[in-house]
Amino acid sequence: MLAAIGVAMLLAPLERGCRALAEEIPSVPEIDAPELARLGPYGVGYRTLTLEQPGQVDVLATDPLTGKAPRVTRRLIVDLWYPARSSSPASAPSETAAPRIRYQGEMPSEPPRAPARFSVPGIAMADAPPAPLSGAPLVIVSHGYSNVTAALSWVTENLASKGYVVAAIRHQDPPIGDAAKVVGLLLRRPLDIAFVAAELARRGRSSDPVLSRTDAQRVALLGYSMGGYGVLTAAGAQLSPGSAPVRAVPGGALAPYAAGGAHARDVLVENLRAVVAISPYGGAAASAAWGAEGLARLRVPMLLIVGDHDERVGFEGVRTIFQQAIHAPRYLLVFENAAHSIGLDPAPAAMREQLWDFDWFEDPVWRARRVNAVNLHFITAFLDRFVKNEADRANYLDVAPAIAAEGKWPEHVSGGYAAYSPGGDGLTWRGFQRRHVAGLELHRAAALP
Repeated sequence: MLAAIGVAMLLAPLERGCRALAEEIPSVPEIDAPELARLGPYGVGYRTLTLEQPGQVDVLATDPLTGKAPRVTRRLIVDLWYPARSSSPASAPSETAAPRIRYQGEMPSEPPRAPARFSVPGIAMADAPPAPLSGAPLVIVSHGYSNVTAALSWVTENLASKGYVVAAIRHQDPPIGDAAKVVGLLLRRPLDIAFVAAELARRGRSSDPVLSRTDAQRVALLGYSMGGYGVLTAAGAQLSPGSAPVRAVPGGALAPYAAGGAHARDVLVENLRAVVAISPYGGAAASAAWGAEGLARLRVPMLLIVGDHDERVGFEGVRTIFQQAIHAPRYLLVFENAAHSIGLDPAPAAMREQLWDFDWFEDPVWRARRVNAVNLHFITAFLDRFVKNEADRANYLDVAPAIAAEGKWPEHVSGGYAAYSPGGDGLTWRGFQRRHVAGLELHRAAALP
């Protein structure tokens, strides 16, 4: 009996520690995060919008005999994060402050299990008064196949704290287990993104308390996995008429939006300044959504992020996108030995009981909080540079050597052990701490005329 009590006493702190780890707020980086990952100076507000788009083809209801599909009104919920008034930094929410958002979501679990439900703590406050900003850039976010916006709070909240208005689309994906229904995503991803961008721009010209503060001339896109396919297409990568994705959509419904199609321009987002694609689908030889000619149509600055062991979209496919988008200034951030799961929050507590659920969120090699922090650092530098036109952010992007571990720690750095490197040729990348750069590569290429 005494032995059992002793074991229980030893396990209690461990259990409390595990619960605390699971409850860490994804948008608040850990102590080893690179410099630009930290939260910005603003509080974060949160609200949702419901948008309606009539007359949309429902390809999943296509009649197999006639090839015709009904038209429906498509309703999309958009989660909106924005800079809010705050008397204290967003990085220090106190117990006496107004209640913070707790996001709810669910994702497909291993068949025949029911979908796994989870919740994620955040720093945002519902309907908080907007910060007195005007001309805030707009970032539109597209999640992966069967993902949910609740699992992207690591980036949505963090960017809002830095002065961006962030709109994440709930794409209403069918369950990922039914491979025949992926054709719905191939059509809807770029169409949803283009529609939401246009509708938010229209509302920005109204008296909407948040959207009226955005700058319609400064728009960025960010997508993960299938969302990466969507944002690259909406950014100007032109679909190839003979590609597998175009041919797969029944009734030829995607063909009008491909190169040479009557509606090819309808999937493009106007006033676009930058695009971020994390583990994007569409570049591998089996899919080749755009081909070299289609990727050469990209002109906006691009940041690609991928693991070199990505088993879903293929590392070579993402590198092909980087190599063939020759008219876009572009960056390729590589996590060595990482697979596909580098785009979501750390696994919430409810998603740590089954390996299938856990693997939605966590890479087998890299801890998710570290991946998120590195991504936030470079996404912030990239968007600040190309959307906010902050030229000094180039010092965080144009690093040498391309393989981070080959850099040397500077001889003279103030700030003690936790200091950030000032960067420079041959030195540890700017904004990283000593001994905290292993496993990363950052390649860049200038745009050809």
